[in-house]
Amino acid sequence: MPVNPESSVEIKAFDWVPDFAKGLVRDLRVRWALEETGQDYRVRYLSQGDQKQPSHRALQPFGQAPTYEAGDLALFESGAIVLHIAQTHDGLLPEDNAARARAVEWIFAALNTVEIPISDFALVDIFEADEPWSAPRRPAVVERVQERLGELADYLGENEWLDGDFSAGDLMMISVLRQLRGSGLVERYETLARYVARGEARPAFRQALADHMAGFTGEAPPQFA
Repeated sequence: MPVNPESSVEIKAFDWVPDFAKGLVRDLRVRWALEETGQDYRVRYLSQGDQKQPSHRALQPFGQAPTYEAGDLALFESGAIVLHIAQTHDGLLPEDNAARARAVEWIFAALNTVEIPISDFALVDIFEADEPWSAPRRPAVVERVQERLGELADYLGENEWLDGDFSAGDLMMISVLRQLRGSGLVERYETLARYVARGEARPAFRQALADHMAGFTGEAPPQFA
């Protein structure tokens, strides 16, 4: 869905990130949720340094992105934003109460159980790779990631999605797994590799990714700035 500059929904995203982070920054999760639910939105891009200014910290006290604003509501944290979108628009949560609760459960599992060891892996492999403690820590960190991936793969089995139809839980889990892009770790589990590929093949994801990447190439329409 084209981003509508007149929309009441505004998200903030970075206008530059290192190459390794392109396609992975957390505004992509929010864009994907908005696309899945058919919501118009506009984007305000943050230049480097702007995220630390008082005006942005009033929305995001930790000086990060994305943020989400709609009317009087302002949110930060991609998980909270995706959950809000899923709860207020059709398309990402089942109608059945029990299935709905399980979908929310998987959002939290993605962020708390799976993303934490993956973030640790990013520290030793990217952000602190040159530090003397990174190389000795790496085997244990990789082992923890593999343990979580193995458990997830066992649960998923040959199912298409985590619990019935595609939900916000799948959106968040796939977003988290994509952070291992290029590491070869997800590819060791064929069922997870196919799972991620199914998510990436969804039209809503493809549109969200294209818009996300356009913000870094200068191809985003002027009204996005």
